[in-house]
Amino acid sequence: MVFGVLFSPVSPLSPHTSLAATPFLHPSPSIAVSAISCSTNKHRRSTSFRCSVHSPTARTSFPTPEDAEKWDSDDYQIFLKGGDQVISVLQEMLKLLEDMEMDEDSEKAAVEVVAQGVVGKRVDEMETGFMMALDYMISVADKDGDDQRKSLLEVIKQTVLDHLTKKCPPHVQVIGLLCRTPLKESRHELLRRVAAGGGVFKGKDDTKVHLPGANLDDIAKQADDLLETMEARPTIPDRKLLARLVLIREEARNMMGGGLLDERNSRGLSTLPEAEVNFLSKLVALKPGKPVQEMISKVMHGKDEGADKLSGEDEDSREGRQTLGGVAGRGSVSGLKPRPVRPGMFLETVSKVLGGIYSGNVSGITAQHLEWVHQKTLQILQDMAF
Repeated sequence: MVFGVLFSPVSPLSPHTSLAATPFLHPSPSIAVSAISCSTNKHRRSTSFRCSVHSPTARTSFPTPEDAEKWDSDDYQIFLKGGDQVISVLQEMLKLLEDMEMDEDSEKAAVEVVAQGVVGKRVDEMETGFMMALDYMISVADKDGDDQRKSLLEVIKQTVLDHLTKKCPPHVQVIGLLCRTPLKESRHELLRRVAAGGGVFKGKDDTKVHLPGANLDDIAKQADDLLETMEARPTIPDRKLLARLVLIREEARNMMGGGLLDERNSRGLSTLPEAEVNFLSKLVALKPGKPVQEMISKVMHGKDEGADKLSGEDEDSREGRQTLGGVAGRGSVSGLKPRPVRPGMFLETVSKVLGGIYSGNVSGITAQHLEWVHQKTLQILQDMAF
């Protein structure tokens, strides 16, 4: 069985494409896997990888990613350097795999082992644009229908991510694991084991899972920091990730001894955010039920009060000024349009108000209503997240 693969991460632009936004050209090398021959017998098969790297005789420009019109020459150089490094990694991997004797079952493992070795010694020297170029090459391979090239690039990507994860602090590693754990009960079990010091545990199919030991407070604060960064932006590109981070923060906080009144759970807000307070006052004024749940769901999904600001909007402009309904029907305190309601800040506001009610020993129907809002919001975020 003989088949050939041509891998060219950079290819010429269409003749109809304007080069006004791309003032320079780059003689990027292309890498050709000229032939991968597999001769199969009854017991073993010999796999031969032959790799050649060359520069094209004509200077060619590379196809720009979707937002390339916003790039300057420095961005292009970063992208190209990352692409050159991906090519270098591939070249070294293919050289090591050349003429390797392996049976069918061990071929995938051999590629992963080689990737570990090649990436491991380069991970501290990765270019800024390495992952961006790698993602772009994977998308090109997918469009070309080249499963073999795509598979090889994905092995490299996963290996790089694994190495970078090991360099992260334990609580950051735990957040990565929790983001990939859809079941609530499984996340709680993972948090319990991590808080107990971590260790090696059996996963599905008897696979060993290594869990680092981490502090619940560190996990909650790290998730909160990430949330604060994401929610401060005018738009949220990935609400699924945002929902996962909110769940992680709330579940980690829940497992700490003091609950809502635990001083470690305070973000240190001196005043509550106007948009979230306005929205919460609307919810509390209504009877708990399906209509209120639908209102919460719409806002969590980025509609109504939770809709992202348009890029052209300016908070400080006079055009942005308008009278808005606030607490108890009063106008907005600042007179400006508040920021959109964000899931993380909304639950932070609910918790802060609940904490104030409980600390004053005046809990009643309002506290029960807020508890219901808190619970329903978490259920909605669980459905959004996974």
